[in-house]
Amino acid sequence: MIGRKQEIELLEQAYHSNRSEFIAIYGRRRVGKTFLVRQLFADKFAFTYSGMPNVSTKIQLHNFYRELLAQGCQAQSAPKNWTDAFFMLRELVASKPEGKKVIFLDELPWMDGRQSSFLPAFENFWNAWASARNDILLIICGSATSWIVKKILHNRGGLHNRLTNQICLQPFNLKECEDYAKEMDLPLDRQQVIEGYMVFGGIPFYWSLFERNKSLTQNIDSLFFGRNAKLKDEFQELYRSLFAKPEVYVEIIKALGTKKVGMTRDEIISSAKLDSGGKLTAYLEDLENCGFIRRYQAIGSKTKNALYQLVDNFTLFYFRFMDGKNITDANYWSKIQTAPLYHNWCGLAFERVCLLHSDQIKKALGISGVITNEYSWRTAANDEHLGAQIDLLIDRSDKAINLCEIKYSDGPYTIDKKYMENLRNKAALFRQLTKTRKGIALTMITSSGLVKNSYSMNSIHSQVTADDLFVDA
Repeated sequence: MIGRKQEIELLEQAYHSNRSEFIAIYGRRRVGKTFLVRQLFADKFAFTYSGMPNVSTKIQLHNFYRELLAQGCQAQSAPKNWTDAFFMLRELVASKPEGKKVIFLDELPWMDGRQSSFLPAFENFWNAWASARNDILLIICGSATSWIVKKILHNRGGLHNRLTNQICLQPFNLKECEDYAKEMDLPLDRQQVIEGYMVFGGIPFYWSLFERNKSLTQNIDSLFFGRNAKLKDEFQELYRSLFAKPEVYVEIIKALGTKKVGMTRDEIISSAKLDSGGKLTAYLEDLENCGFIRRYQAIGSKTKNALYQLVDNFTLFYFRFMDGKNITDANYWSKIQTAPLYHNWCGLAFERVCLLHSDQIKKALGISGVITNEYSWRTAANDEHLGAQIDLLIDRSDKAINLCEIKYSDGPYTIDKKYMENLRNKAALFRQLTKTRKGIALTMITSSGLVKNSYSMNSIHSQVTADDLFVDA
């Protein structure tokens, strides 16, 4: 299995513990939650069930009952409610041989239908029976991250503080994607792995769809623009699987996609044309928990002025090349490789890749052990200055700030006199407006390194290249 070392260690410790364990695994659709559990406990399940989407409680219970029978339950009649269903599950699990009994309930949010009384019955199953034993490993899973967070992690009722552990399963990083590509025998060099990451992010399922006999460009064409493209409708399915009412989330994401350094709450309300900001906090928390956006606090700003930034590359790709476009050319991606639209997207998407690998950047800079905050920075033009925007700032506890410029290019990037003057002006304006007294280290993060000249060798304090992103931080 690629990656997941910490998650595997945690699950194995739970399996071998001398008490009953209750673990929640959550994360976005296609990230590999079910695969992880099934690979690890393939022959150890006492019972496993996957909730059905968009069905009535009656049908859900009927399907649950059929799985109980298929896995050894001796009940003579179907359950009338979830309390009955979990009592049958108790009887089934209790009949299993001695040893840790793994119960895996996948897509748990789909089981909690309207007026189903699922949650009280589930709470009773754990509190009144499973937790009183020492041989149960109960694992719940779900793509509807907001449901897991609200109903399980932040439960204020019978499940309050009942979890013994939790796993928020993250997408692969670049190193893991590279390892996965090698395992699949895909002919991709690191530049192509980066571009693949710029389109698909680190979602293992998307990478599993690649065909070995096709180039990266051909695979992108096939998966998004070709006849019967497997990912053509993935964006809609992704947000529908996560949120009961996805429309408002999509509007927020669309708004954030227009400002690369992020937006404040008030800017989001205005741009997304929301009636009010009353529920915006909950929406933003849901999107942050799912990994679509990040919240950061710029230097010197107050909490209420936090910025929210879109960091999901798959979403960025969809909005830039698919949303509202009726593309009928099956070779669309191949044909735009030299177009300005493609090159502009590359720059923005590479910035997102770097933001998602800030730990690797810190390691390359030799500051992994330093407490830091990472954020972007902007200031609008006015009568006194032209305005400025900084891709990434690493604000360090050792009284220094790395002012990072991120550049994506096919070959080594050239810093000329004009660019150097602009960079110095940015640093000066940043110091003036933030009034920071920390030392500012000019840092270049590039896809292919820098051309050696007087500016790159004498004026840039530190460099990070794409190769530095392919490490375990």
